[in-house]
Amino acid sequence: MNFTLAEEQEMLKKMARDFLADKCPKTLVKEVQADAKGCSPELWQEMAGLGWMGLVLPEKFGGSAMSFLDLAVLLEEMGRAALPGPFISTVVTGALPILEFGTDEQKQKYLPGISEGKTIFTLALTEPGGNPNDDLGSISVKASPDRDGYVINGIKLFVPDAHIADFLLCFARTDEQAAVKNGHNGLTAFILDVKSPGISKAVLKTIGSDKLCEVVFDNLRVPKENILGKLNQGRDLYQKMMPQAAVAKSCIILGSIQQMLEMTVAYAKERVQYDKPIGSFQVIQHYCANMATDVDGLRFAVYQAAWKLSEGLPCLQEAAIAKVWANEAFGRVSTLAHQIHGAIGVTIDHDLQFYTKQGAAAALSFGSSDGWREAVAWEMGL
Repeated sequence: MNFTLAEEQEMLKKMARDFLADKCPKTLVKEVQADAKGCSPELWQEMAGLGWMGLVLPEKFGGSAMSFLDLAVLLEEMGRAALPGPFISTVVTGALPILEFGTDEQKQKYLPGISEGKTIFTLALTEPGGNPNDDLGSISVKASPDRDGYVINGIKLFVPDAHIADFLLCFARTDEQAAVKNGHNGLTAFILDVKSPGISKAVLKTIGSDKLCEVVFDNLRVPKENILGKLNQGRDLYQKMMPQAAVAKSCIILGSIQQMLEMTVAYAKERVQYDKPIGSFQVIQHYCANMATDVDGLRFAVYQAAWKLSEGLPCLQEAAIAKVWANEAFGRVSTLAHQIHGAIGVTIDHDLQFYTKQGAAAALSFGSSDGWREAVAWEMGL
C-alpha cells in the first residue's frame, strides 16, 4: 500500500506552505480575526490568482479540474497556517453543490465568479433550537409558494461569513405534510442573493474569533429559478454535501494538530527544567507520542475519505469516522499541547491559541461527534 502523495500533490503542498508562510503570518491572522470582515480581500484575490478557488472545478468554469484529494492537501496546509476566511464556505458548501446539482444556467452564473475570487458563498443550515445531531430534520424555516416563486421566513444561526457573502445556500421547508412522516422530507435548497430585501445579518461573538452570523428572513421573495436541485428533494443535496464538508473540516483540524504537535515537540526540546530539557522526561515523551499517534491516525482517516470522494465511491462511513476522529483527536492533542507548554501556551501572544481556537470551531462545524457516530452505526446496519 502506497500512502505517499503524488508528485503533483507534493508540489501543491510545498507551494501552499511557502505561500501561506509568506502571505499569512500570524500577525495577519490576528489582524483579520480582529477585523469586522474576518477576511483579507487582498489575500483572497492572491489565492484566487493561484487557482485555489477553482481547484476542483472544471476548466470551462475557470477551474483546474483537480480532485477532492488534491483539495484535501490544500486544506491541510490552510489549517496549518490558521488561515481565516470563507474558503470552505465558498468552495465546499457553495461551488461543489452547484457543480453537482445546478442547472447549466446556474453553473455558468455562479462558478466562474467563484473561480475568479469574485463571488463568496455560504451555507445557511442550522436554526435556533435545532438538533445538533440532525440539523436537517429540525429545519423550521419555511418557503411558501407565491406566484412564480417562494416567500421565505425564519431564522438561521451560525452561518459562516454571511456578512461578507454574496449568496447563501439555504435549506427551507417546502412541504410540511411530507415532514410529518420524516423531518428530512419536504425540504428544498435555495440560492439566495444577500442583497435581496428581506435578509438581515448580524455577526455573533464566538470563542474561535471566526465570523458566524444570525440570518433573519422576513418575507424574502425568491424566484423558482433559484432552487438548487429538485423541489422537496433537498435531502439528496444534503447527503452529498455533508460528507464533503465534514472531510474538509477534518483536513483543517489535521493541519491544526500537526502544527500543534510540531510546536510542542520543539518547545519540549528547548524548555529546560531541573537542568535538562523537559523532553527528556518520560511523561513528556509519552504525551508527545500520544499526540503523534492521534495526528497520524487522523491523517489516515482523512485521506482515505478524501480519496473515496475523489473516486466517486460511497464514503459516508469513512467521512463520518474521519470527522469523529478529528473532533476527538483535536481535544486530546490540544489538551496535551497546553499541558506541555504550561502558562505560556494560554497567553494571547502565543501562536498556540490560534490552533486551539481554529480546531475548536472546526470540531463544532458540520455535525457533532455523536451525530457522525450514528452515521457509522447506520452504515454497519445497526
